[in-house]
Parts: sequence; C-alpha cells; structure tokens
Amino acid sequence: MAKINSKLFFKAKKYLVGGVDSPVRSFRYVGGQPVVIKAGKGSTLYDYEGKSYIDYVLSFGALILGHAHPQVVKALKHKIESGFSFGATNTSEIALAKTITRAIPFIDKIRFVNSGTEAVMGALRLSRGYTGRVKILKFSNSFHGSADYLLAESGSGLATLNIATSAGVPQDFIKHTLVAPYGNISAVEKLFKGYGKEIAAVIVEPVGGNYGVIPPDINFLNGLRRITRKAGSLLVFDEVITGFRFHYGSSAQDFGVTPDLICLGKIIGGGLPIGAFGGRAEVMRHLAPDGNVYQASTFAGNPVVMQAGLKTLEILANSRREYQRINALTDYLSQSLREGAVRRGIDIDVVNYKSMFSLKFRQKKQFTIFYRHLLKKGVYFAPSEFETDFLSFAHTNKDIAKTLDATLSAISAIGGGNDTWKC
Repeated sequence: MAKINSKLFFKAKKYLVGGVDSPVRSFRYVGGQPVVIKAGKGSTLYDYEGKSYIDYVLSFGALILGHAHPQVVKALKHKIESGFSFGATNTSEIALAKTITRAIPFIDKIRFVNSGTEAVMGALRLSRGYTGRVKILKFSNSFHGSADYLLAESGSGLATLNIATSAGVPQDFIKHTLVAPYGNISAVEKLFKGYGKEIAAVIVEPVGGNYGVIPPDINFLNGLRRITRKAGSLLVFDEVITGFRFHYGSSAQDFGVTPDLICLGKIIGGGLPIGAFGGRAEVMRHLAPDGNVYQASTFAGNPVVMQAGLKTLEILANSRREYQRINALTDYLSQSLREGAVRRGIDIDVVNYKSMFSLKFRQKKQFTIFYRHLLKKGVYFAPSEFETDFLSFAHTNKDIAKTLDATLSAISAIGGGNDTWKC
C-alpha cells in the first residue's frame, strides 16, 4: 500500500509542474520524493504520515522566529478580521516602513513589493532611471531573483539543476548584464575601465547565500564602494536573505559600507510573501509617483503581511541575546560537523557565518546518501549543496544534539560504517 506522502506527491505532479512551485523543492538533486508538509511549529516540520523533522530550511531563511510563533499568529488573527487587502495605504504599512528605516538609518524612503525578485527588479530599474545608464554588474554564483537579465551565471537554483542560464532568455535580454568573479576587485576595475560610463549599478550579496554560504569580504565591499562612487554608479546590496538575520538591522551596518540602495525580503515579512527596496532620498525620489521610474503592484503593502512583519521586528528588536545564542549554536554545529567528518575520513567543506551554514562534499553522490539518511533520522536540510541552511530562535540545544547524532551517523554511512543502508 502506497504511503500517504507518495500519494500526495503523485497528486501534486498531476496538477503542478514537477509537483512543485520552485525547482529545488523537487528533490531532483538528492533523489527520491520530497516531503509533503502538513504543519510547522517552532523548529519542527510535520508530514502527513506523522513524522517530524528538525527544520533548517525555514522557508529558505524567512522564519527566524521559527514556525507559527505564538505572538505573530495572535497578531495575524487580530489583523485579518479587518480585511485581507485594500490596494491602498494602510497604517500597518506606514508602521513597518517607519520601523525599518529606523533600524537601518541609511534608508530614507522605502517601497514594499511582494518578493525578493521584485525588490531587485525595482532597485535596478530605479538605478537605471536615476543614472541614465543601462548596464548592471553582478557576480558569478550570485542569485538575485528570477528576472531574465539576472539569470546569467546565477546561483543556487540554476547550479542545483546544472544550468548555466535559463532557456527562454534571449541573449538580447542579458547583453547589458556584466558578470565578474566575486572577490576579484581587479576584474571589477577592468570592467569599469571598459564600460564605466554605461554601468548603472553594481549589485552584490554582502554575505553570499546562494552558492552555499560565502562569508563577507569587507575589503572587496569597500573596493566596490570606492569604484562605484568614483564612476557615478550605484552600489546595491541584496540583503533579501541577510537583512535582520544577524542582528536587528542590515549586515551593511556591520561592515561599515553604506550602499546607495538595499533590497530586503524574507524576515521583514515574518514568513509571509514580501520584498522591499530603499535607500537615499535623492535616489528614491525618482520612483513614481514622485519621479518617472514606474513600479507598481496590486498586493504591495498588504496589511496582513505588514502586521506579520511588524510583530516579527518588534520581537527581534529585543532579541540581542537570542541572536548571539543561535550564532554560537551554528558555530558549534558547523565545527562539530567538520571534526566528525575528519575523524571518519570524509572530505566535507562546512562553511558558516553567524546563523547561516552550508556544506559541500567531494562527490555529489555523497551528499545524496547524507541527505536521505538525514531525512530518515528526522532532520530537514536544504535539498541541495548550493542552498544555505539556517538556525532560528526556536532551535534548542536538544535540536542541535539530535542533529549532530543524525549527521554523524549519515557521514558514517558514506564512509562505509553502514554499508547496507540504501538511499
């Protein structure tokens, strides 16, 4: 008799392309069928067969408080009784904008949208409108959403599927997208020497999260600031993942590098769909209706989403010790994984920065064995080596201990400690 999860995924494939609404969720990289999720609470996910999983995906980083945080749920229940969507300015929208601009002082004005992709599209269109230039410089293995012109040499999603760029994107759409290796300031200087008067903006993740974790290179970020300022180009920080992830505010504030524009998402919506971009008033005033750079969205500033974000940021504003705790737990988990792999003779690269971590094996099949073993043990990591895993405030020492037991068991399985185990 087929298991409930298998039946549900078979049904999903009948109506959804590949049974999913985002490719990495298909488990194509790790094999087998993806888990169909019934519920989430705290640090734990539950499937339809009654099995639980310690969750390190957390809606790809959005749920820093964990699933269904009681205070956020209470705020949502209260707000939703007043209506779902207005298509007009509302007080929750004003309050969230005020909260974010106070937390990140270099944001004078902000515009809410519905996703990180929309945030980046809006910021780059504004950059082009403000400068009157057409070219955008991004970095290899970085992902800034699924806009056509940004899918050249992109990060996690395309890397997971081993695709250089997406079909359906004409060459003309990406001819104004320049790509340089991350961390190579000489390559950036060379591109500016050739195209400097045409480059509207440089967009960068100050902490990479879309090719596994890429720790910040502060000298490189300072170099980008220097080059863009001299050339009259804008510097755009993509902090869709990192905004409010490491502390109450942006990672830019940690590094002392101030971008002209910043893109936010994920955490600022408390787990509901959101995106935002903001920056200096001098630049933002070119956005319609004040300026001639058009951008619009039916659901932007949705009052229910705004309320989830408000309550989440209210909690985060008083959570310095919790930030420190999950950063320390991530360090401990990552270092224990490294040491465990060394003891078992397995070559694994574990990279972490504060509450983000990722791991890559020498061979893809090793990750496949590792991943399927973890699922069996009730631990849910991102189903690709090119994705990032996260800790939330809901994760406990007990969660970490159970995770370490499961991961070290999985590493042993790779090394032959459990030769009979099949993925």
